[in-house]
Amino acid sequence: MSDLLRLATAGSVDDGKSTLVGRLLYDTKSVLADQIDAVTRASVDKGLSTPDLSLLVDGLRAEREQGITIDVAYRYFATPKRSFVLADTPGHVQYTRNTVSGASTAQLVILLVDARKGVIEQTRRHAAVMALLGVPKLVLAVNKIDLVDDPAGVYERITSEFAELTTKLGWAAEDVQEIPVSALHGDNVASRSENTPYYDGPSLIEHLESVPVDADAHRHQVGLRFPVQYVIRPRTADYPDYRGYAGQVAAGLVSKGDEVVVLPSGTRTTVERIDTPNGELASAQPGRSVTLILADDVDVSRGDVIAAAADAPEPIDSFDATVCWLGDKPLRAGARLLLKHGTRTTQAIVGALIERFDEQHLSADPNPESLALNDIGRISVRVADAIVADDYSVNRHTGSFLLIDPAGGNTLAAGLVGDALTAVEVGTETEFGSEVGV
Repeated sequence: MSDLLRLATAGSVDDGKSTLVGRLLYDTKSVLADQIDAVTRASVDKGLSTPDLSLLVDGLRAEREQGITIDVAYRYFATPKRSFVLADTPGHVQYTRNTVSGASTAQLVILLVDARKGVIEQTRRHAAVMALLGVPKLVLAVNKIDLVDDPAGVYERITSEFAELTTKLGWAAEDVQEIPVSALHGDNVASRSENTPYYDGPSLIEHLESVPVDADAHRHQVGLRFPVQYVIRPRTADYPDYRGYAGQVAAGLVSKGDEVVVLPSGTRTTVERIDTPNGELASAQPGRSVTLILADDVDVSRGDVIAAAADAPEPIDSFDATVCWLGDKPLRAGARLLLKHGTRTTQAIVGALIERFDEQHLSADPNPESLALNDIGRISVRVADAIVADDYSVNRHTGSFLLIDPAGGNTLAAGLVGDALTAVEVGTETEFGSEVGV
């Protein structure tokens, strides 16, 4: 089991995400006494009789005043069994872009629904985004279960509908855990509650502590992928001929003596040494920042990729991709943008809009005229300089990219190389409309 779990929260506005995160921090004793005192005072000022734990995480002034989450906030907490990095993401539709960002590296997502509202449009949107991002594990937290008259019946209805949705989105039943909770009162958060006799599963923290997640599952499906961040040439008296290539191992394992290929040039060589500020390494795992020394004097620049010779991908200058459009202005065919993949940024042209995904009906709309804010669609892309990418289904880290506004530098889309919709049971609107209740 990994000793670190990266997770994110998602859900609609007022589903109680911030209160749940505050409860997790409070129950795991991950907040200081003065923070609790400050929250207690602020809660009294608001006329509340108990501390409003959402104030522990809604750090922006605008968030506190409106009672909503706007930006992605990263929180760190731990139990004796595991450490956690949590991305608390917004619930508003206009902040879906932040949800994509926060969940892009998550190994597990806690998706909240209000027991009084059930599975709604934003629930389906977030579930679809998590499926396309390839999030391995999902928790459905049916929150505010203490506020409904028939909690057992409501819980059964919501979980049944959600299970049908997640099956169509490609999750196996064992990868989805449903838990009835009351974030306000702490039911089934840190410990199992006597107030939910119809539920015999783990509490939320028990599940988070025990869920099996391979932190590097996506990274190990391919050999070495090492995007070059910087070429180090000190040219000093002590290091007159030193030439190293610094970066972070994005996938696979690199060891001294490995045969590698520099892409896109295709030059083959071997790894002579692996340097770090603390000395040499015999090998380096994914996520490790190192400097590679190659046996031959080859031409390597920032943006190149050093890959395992055994399974080096072919550089591509045109490909299909699935994107979540994050720009205020719609995307249309022919758009000229910048594409950032790994350490390489190049000019790109959107050739065609192949289809738009309707996450509410699980259907595809072919050849749309445009993709609007928060739309998910499949497009074709052509780039000026070839990139070294894997299909996203094979490797999340080398199969993702960003589309950027060349004028202002704003991120306009999060992209996945290949057809991420193949994992989703996509049909027509008439096929699925009645089944998902829209």
